[in-house]
Amino acid sequence: MENVLKLLRDSEAMLEGHFLLSSGRHSDRYFQCAKLLQYPDMAAEALSGIAERIRQDIGSKGLEIDALVGPAMGGIIAAYELGRQLGLPAFFTERDDTGKMALRRGFELRPGQKIIIIEDVITTGKSYGECAALLESLGAKVTALACIVDRRQGGEVPWPFYPACKVDATNWEADDCELCRQGVPAVKPGSRRI
Repeated sequence: MENVLKLLRDSEAMLEGHFLLSSGRHSDRYFQCAKLLQYPDMAAEALSGIAERIRQDIGSKGLEIDALVGPAMGGIIAAYELGRQLGLPAFFTERDDTGKMALRRGFELRPGQKIIIIEDVITTGKSYGECAALLESLGAKVTALACIVDRRQGGEVPWPFYPACKVDATNWEADDCELCRQGVPAVKPGSRRI
């Protein structure tokens, strides 16, 4: 996990300041994993530990996987790279014109297909929850969750969980933000509209 933190630092993907997260929360750190994932060798290294742990659990714990799905935007490259390392197909969900998570671009699921959802960063779990609800409504079965950066502050994940690294990053509800009280301007570098 320490090597993934180094990759985040080396690629300047770990930012410090006052950020408005996609979840609506505010934070003193932001992880712009696209800056890491733009380098194929760094992406491969960041996800190799996850791939190894998944391979072990396929063998020892009977974990079943047919494909990987990454919620857009952050999960697209992560899903591709992890799929490449595991020899599995990888595709993505994205928001439609109404903001609802959708499976588009001709991607199809088979009933009972076993899926790992992979994100770049998890804070509240909103994106993976929406993605899982969509996939399960289409007949798939989510069997695991993976991410590059786990920045959750507690809470359980309902499946086997494979984070590349766990980072403590303070975050607040928008109406209780310490940085807002200090008058520090917030920026929103994420892709999702709240």
